[in-house]
Amino acid sequence: MEILIRAARISYGVMIAGLGAQQIFYQSFRPVILPPWHLSFPGYAICVYLGSAIFIAAGIAIVFDKKAKEIGLILGAIFLLLFIFCQVPYELLADPYYKHLGVWASAQKELVLSGGGFVVAGSFYTGKGNSRKESSVMSLLEKIIPFGSVFMCITMISFGIDHLLYAEGISTLVPAWIPGRLFWTYFAGVALIGSGITIILRIKLKLSALLLALMIFIWFLILHIPRAVADPYSLQGNEVSSVFEAFGFSGIAYLIAYGYHTKRAV
Repeated sequence: MEILIRAARISYGVMIAGLGAQQIFYQSFRPVILPPWHLSFPGYAICVYLGSAIFIAAGIAIVFDKKAKEIGLILGAIFLLLFIFCQVPYELLADPYYKHLGVWASAQKELVLSGGGFVVAGSFYTGKGNSRKESSVMSLLEKIIPFGSVFMCITMISFGIDHLLYAEGISTLVPAWIPGRLFWTYFAGVALIGSGITIILRIKLKLSALLLALMIFIWFLILHIPRAVADPYSLQGNEVSSVFEAFGFSGIAYLIAYGYHTKRAV
């Protein structure tokens, strides 16, 4: 079990490092990190390289379990701030289609990145007898750990609703060799909504989170990897980003199932 928990943490670290590497390659922040309205500010390129280097270093540190708990907390806080102060204002003020749920995808994914950082941190439970002193900032961030799974589930529920609202379009993403594309689109939508609600309410939490992790990992294998191989460069590598995101999201869901100490971390 511990090996799989470690692997789940690694998947989050790989996702963060992978998104950072993509930013260097395209010399631009990924939409899931920062919305496009910041593209013109002075020193943008320097910020891209600096931010990317930080994400790559943080991801590698989590992969090799070096200060992974602290880094998870910091990443969770960074992504949460970006979600609140960048993604949400962009959608409300700059996107004319903000009333359509589908355009919030990048913002919602950033909420998962934030939740994932707190979930990773919550997987390092040291017990009440822990004598290590932590800074007041870290102690404050630890209080957000129980909300990490909620952040992810909000996005899963929203994505599930997207599957129902935009079923015809989303069904085209299902590989052609799988029959009943529309059925699987509706099935995935209901599964996302159901898993999100049951995890938040802690109803069969382990089973719900494990099934969510399995479903996303299957998408990672049969949907996102083939699409990235077939079209790695369009929309600045959006399909490759989806590979990293699906891999990381499946790991977060697994940690929620088996390695996430929400009650004891408070």
